[in-house]
Amino acid sequence: MRNATLLLLLATLATPLWASPLPANLAETLKAGSDEAVVQVASATGVQLYECQAKKDDPAKFEWAFKAPEALLYGASRELIGKHYAGPTWEASDGSKAKGTVKARQDAPEGNIPWLLITATSEGTGRFANITSVQRVNTVGGVAPKDGCNAANVGKPATVKYSADYYFYRKK
Repeated sequence: MRNATLLLLLATLATPLWASPLPANLAETLKAGSDEAVVQVASATGVQLYECQAKKDDPAKFEWAFKAPEALLYGASRELIGKHYAGPTWEASDGSKAKGTVKARQDAPEGNIPWLLITATSEGTGRFANITSVQRVNTVGGVAPKDGCNAANVGKPATVKYSADYYFYRKK
């Protein structure tokens, strides 16, 4: 229920960032395979969810741990085409899904979550059928808070606004 409420709120308040071209400084490791072609570009507007936790290697120290994204996806005509959530998963309004595993990352400009190349598999037929790779670029925001995570706040959540462009690829 919480996710549905958040997505509804974002749908009514969001001013999506329309997709920009792939950045000129995109690392070679973030480029899709030469046997893949872009079939969909989507702009995402939403939040990155974090939770205050003890560090695994030093339980006396604390950090904001990434939990999941929650975002709405918009197409080139500014229409709502789906949502993005934990997995990572991208789900189109037609029910098709792409799920992924991070293959490579590149630091984004200061204060923004990294750019990613994600190896994907898909479910169903429709917009996200047969997706093989996803790029996340042109990120704005989404970085974990710098403070506020301590012993008194373990288990407390933090939500940080973000936007990004996602490029979806299929085999040629």
